[in-house]
Parts: sequence; C-alpha cells; structure tokens
Amino acid sequence: MIKDRVTRVTGARVIRTALPAETPRITALHARARATYHPDGIPHDGTDWPASWRRAIERPDGHVLCAVEHGRITAVASFRTADGAPPDTVYLAQFHVDPEQWRRGTGRALHAACVEEWRADGKRTAGLSVHTDNHRARAFYTGLGWTPDPQHRPAPGDHHLLLTFTVTGE
Repeated sequence: MIKDRVTRVTGARVIRTALPAETPRITALHARARATYHPDGIPHDGTDWPASWRRAIERPDGHVLCAVEHGRITAVASFRTADGAPPDTVYLAQFHVDPEQWRRGTGRALHAACVEEWRADGKRTAGLSVHTDNHRARAFYTGLGWTPDPQHRPAPGDHHLLLTFTVTGE
C-alpha cells in the first residue's frame, strides 16, 4: 500500500493518509455515520473502536484515507489486503461520510481516491460488506459500480451483503 502521500486536493477538500493522533475524531465520525442506520442506537458488540481504528491506521498491509475540509475530517475509508483472497484483491473494511456532508461529493471523491490507490497498487478486485438495512449506502455503492458478490450470498438472518467492484477496466 502506498502511504504518506496526499492523494487528491480539490478546492478546500484534501484527501490524505489518516494519522494515529486523529483516531478520536475518526471514531466519532464513524459513530455519527453508523447511528444513521441503527435507529435503536449502535449495537454494543464489545468492539473497542478507538483501538480498532488505531490498528487500521497503523497496519502495514492496509491504509486509512480521510477527507479533510477546512481542517475537519469529513469522511474516512479503511482498506487492506483481503484475508485469504488473491493478492490482487483489496477489502474496503470501513467507509463513512459525516452525515452533514452527504450529497456534497465527499463520498464520491473519497471513493475515487481509494480506486486510484488500488490501481496504483495493482489491485483488480475490491470487496466490501454493507449492512442490509443501510439502503442509502447500498444505493451509493451501486451507483459507483459495486455489485452483489454472486459467490457469497447472505445466509438467512445475515444482516450484511457482500459487494464486489472491478478496479481495472474503468
């Protein structure tokens, strides 16, 4: 993974590598975004999200990009080499846009920066898991070319849908 570089600058928006010191702000953004599709509150599954985000930022086989506007983190994406997958496959583990930034192009710009990096890293395929009740995110990903993974259909009662994306050939 290519790290420590500014990926894109568009107007007041900079997309760059996240820093470990930004973990609290990234964790708070993550919580705000997840709260939008968990109307009864974010499930407490015992995950230590600050520690999880710090590990993601520090992973040698992964990368966390963030969109920053006027000094404020407005979106974040975490991706890594997919466990047990071919080396040309990347897994988009987390992708969150601050709800105040929805419909402003922030998510599309961050996704484009991810794809740019995946191409530079020689990735051909990307995968992600999206909550089935998160209709807004599902529509967002579909609009970007993500499709349900035909090899991994959800099991009965599963709340996540696996999507794939062809990195090359766009």
